[in-house]
Amino acid sequence: MIRRAWMLPLWLAAASAQAGGHFDVDDAGTLDPGRCQYEFWGQRARSLQTTLWHLGPACRVGPVELGLNIDRISVAGEHTYVFGPQVKWTFLGQAPEARWSAALSLSASGARPRHGGRTGGQFVMPVSWRATDSLTVHANLGTDWAVGTGLRTGRGGLAGEWALNSTVSLIGERNRAFGLWTSRVGTRFSITPMISIDLSVARTGPEGIRTVTVGLNHEFGR
Repeated sequence: MIRRAWMLPLWLAAASAQAGGHFDVDDAGTLDPGRCQYEFWGQRARSLQTTLWHLGPACRVGPVELGLNIDRISVAGEHTYVFGPQVKWTFLGQAPEARWSAALSLSASGARPRHGGRTGGQFVMPVSWRATDSLTVHANLGTDWAVGTGLRTGRGGLAGEWALNSTVSLIGERNRAFGLWTSRVGTRFSITPMISIDLSVARTGPEGIRTVTVGLNHEFGR
């Protein structure tokens, strides 16, 4: 029973290994040369007595963005860590004015202490379409390998990002990973051009597991 209780949080942690903040559907962009960032966010699923803390530093190195995902998951008084590297390459539409852009993202993740013993991972192709100056649509297609079990499942999702002005954006998405659908709505507040705050609520799976997430994103030069 204890191992089964850990399964969903570990899968959700693997699904969260993205370079675009805590939202499930990633964009196709990468950092500009000479730039770095870190993402720090917390997620709470009250019905599961589960809390997830995530730290994700990343830097542009040559043509790719290299990152590290570190997650601390607490379930009913117990906790574990999920961590691993990530590489992302935007192979189409790197220019800021590009209407279409596409990337490839690959990550690996393992848990300590081990729950099931197998390393997880994720391969995703994000595609972004800047429909208008204020509306961008993101689509994802890829595969996950679950932390602990190694179970391979497909993933895919669609998101819309609407910039109300230079400070506030609204984000809505629908994503399927590990056989579970998640619907999420949220907002992004840009405190400065390099610092933003994310806030979202989501429902996952047939039980409608609700999560609330708050995150901080900070980009800087190295």
